[in-house]
Amino acid sequence: MIEIGQKVKIHYTGTLDDGNQFDSSAGRAPLEFEMGAGMVISGFEMGVKDMAVGDKKSIHIPSTEAYGEKRDELVMEFNRSQLPEDIEPTIGMSLQMQGPEGQPMPVQITAVADSIITVDANHPLAGKNLNFELELIEVNS
Repeated sequence: MIEIGQKVKIHYTGTLDDGNQFDSSAGRAPLEFEMGAGMVISGFEMGVKDMAVGDKKSIHIPSTEAYGEKRDELVMEFNRSQLPEDIEPTIGMSLQMQGPEGQPMPVQITAVADSIITVDANHPLAGKNLNFELELIEVNS
């Protein structure tokens, strides 16, 4: 059992329920994080905690333990005139807005009309169940 505060290195491949891959550490250094530090989604950490070095396993993380459900209130419309003049909005474009306390809030443009753009501040994986193939490489105190 991996304890809170220990650092782990893990290789992973993440897929959606439809089989589409959304991320992988293949060809890169393994993901390194500290258990209990909130560096990864809770469902991922729960899946790793009972592994031993060299173990491989598959885990399924429901959306509620991943990035949560998609929230309609995070889809907003703005007048195009509120964008800087040098930005030509296109569907799929990522922008940075300011949240209520001034914190940076990444959004993605989901619709563009003559005078209105629609942006979505939900995490791109919100509302999706995630599947991971895991291989624990290393555990350090």
